[in-house]
Amino acid sequence: MRTIFRFRLSVNAARLVLLLLLGAAMLPLQASPSNKWRVQASGTAKVAGEVELSFTPKGGTASTVVVQIPARTGENQAARLIRDAVIASYGKSVYHTEVDDGEDVLVKARGSTPSFDLIVTRNTAEGLRLSLDKE
Repeated sequence: MRTIFRFRLSVNAARLVLLLLLGAAMLPLQASPSNKWRVQASGTAKVAGEVELSFTPKGGTASTVVVQIPARTGENQAARLIRDAVIASYGKSVYHTEVDDGEDVLVKARGSTPSFDLIVTRNTAEGLRLSLDKE
């Protein structure tokens, strides 16, 4: 003998469940500043494109760095381009920026620069993959 359970939500209960699911999905999108980030590049750009990074200091306003990526740019060259663009945008007094292991870029807050959140807001260089890790 099989028992079939029927579950029916009221409209208000369904809305509440939806809001809870949406809220849970947005948790990873909340800022989590750090004083040091690692940008890992991998692959090769199949086409020319741009990488846009957004820097948001704790308690501050976001600013962006746009990096031009030529076609056929490998991960090591992409890392150097990203490093150079960050230095050109902020100088050497705000962030210490260096290439590590060839394909990684380390970005660290200097002196009184607050911890910051870093995200890749756009990557149109198809084939070049970027990932971010807090150090």
